[in-house]
Amino acid sequence: MSGFHLNLSLMTPGHFRQAWRLDHADPLAYLDIDYFQRLAKIAEAAKIDAVFLGDGPALRGEIEEAPGTGIDPLVLLGSVAAVTEHLGVVITSSTTYNSPYNLARRFQALDHVTKGRAAVNIVTTGTPAAAANFGLTEHPEKETRYRRAWEFLDVVTRLWDSWEPDWLIADKSTGRYADSDKIHRIDHEGEFFSVAGPLPVAPGPQGRPVVVQAGGSEGGLKLAGDFADVVFTVAQTKAKAVAFRNDIRQRAAAAGRHRDDVKISLGVVVLVAATEEQARRREQELYDLLPIERLTTALLGNLGLPADSFGPDDPISVDDLPDTVPTGAFSTGFSISTRALIAEGPRTPRELIQQGAGGSGHRLLVGSAEQVADDLASWFDAGTADGFTIMPAETAVDLENFATLVVPILQERGLFQKDYSAPTLRARFGLPFPADRAVESLPA
Repeated sequence: MSGFHLNLSLMTPGHFRQAWRLDHADPLAYLDIDYFQRLAKIAEAAKIDAVFLGDGPALRGEIEEAPGTGIDPLVLLGSVAAVTEHLGVVITSSTTYNSPYNLARRFQALDHVTKGRAAVNIVTTGTPAAAANFGLTEHPEKETRYRRAWEFLDVVTRLWDSWEPDWLIADKSTGRYADSDKIHRIDHEGEFFSVAGPLPVAPGPQGRPVVVQAGGSEGGLKLAGDFADVVFTVAQTKAKAVAFRNDIRQRAAAAGRHRDDVKISLGVVVLVAATEEQARRREQELYDLLPIERLTTALLGNLGLPADSFGPDDPISVDDLPDTVPTGAFSTGFSISTRALIAEGPRTPRELIQQGAGGSGHRLLVGSAEQVADDLASWFDAGTADGFTIMPAETAVDLENFATLVVPILQERGLFQKDYSAPTLRARFGLPFPADRAVESLPA
């Protein structure tokens, strides 16, 4: 596979969450299916590999100042897939607040319905408020969530593999439809789950839906190395990105997989316009909307610093940081990425928030189409990733600008596909078709 893959995030109003306050913005766009279908068609016209939507199973406190995650992504992206022919859909689902059998069945069904364009983004959920929505008295701690996630994915992948490729007989003369010896139970009994299997439907066009994963803690890294097809990550420096990619590839090899069996998709928040001047003007408009005091408190907590230890304009040096990433950090990956910036020289919380795209923690890339294309090419050439998940600063504007202004430049340089290279998302990412796994046969 030449060049790199590209995914587009549909997070609305954008990865600057206060973008809804701009004069031209629709505060209810995140609930408008026509809006999302229009963006999906723009993405497909640009030959984007897939669209992505983050999600969480609880309403977060930030609803007072910005829209929440919105429509359930399985429903929303299912409707997006229905009006497109090639665009992949990456749907976020929690292993902490789902059962493996139901998730395996839903995504296998989606893979059939989309003809091989389905991907699940596995998260363990970092929001404690979710627990009360599912009858739990408390949110499981991180180590437990990742231990559950490992068993969850072990069960899901075995369920997806529970039908052998040659299960079908369809002999009309004898009336024998399927060879039951080719359809297998998994009879799983583990710490968290008891699942007999098999699934009631044969695998879809991809064999398995694509598994996407994000997480920089040790539990997340193990999950990535053992199961993930694509790892979504964050990095503020090329050196950190290269080191992360090498680590994941080594972990995959240690798990008995080929190093190329897992692809790294680097998240980048993009604000792009026809000229740099226009982009910088829009950047300042978004900066002016940031709730800097609240974001400073959140940033300090993610770095393991007391909430009142630094003001928005007080420099933080590497000597001020704890020796290790705090166990209570909302995102280990974001914390590591931010610490890497501080290691280059003292930064104020305001600077870190701005460089981290308004508090998202991802690298902010601002400029003209040519500048954005140059930057992505530079990071790809440095070996930082196999592709990028583009996270529009203001989705209604930056998704279309990226698709219509930046993508043609990348295509002319041979860095991105001019047409869809294969019908399934798995094939376009250059991922192997899943190998058969030995499982227990169904009883006679």
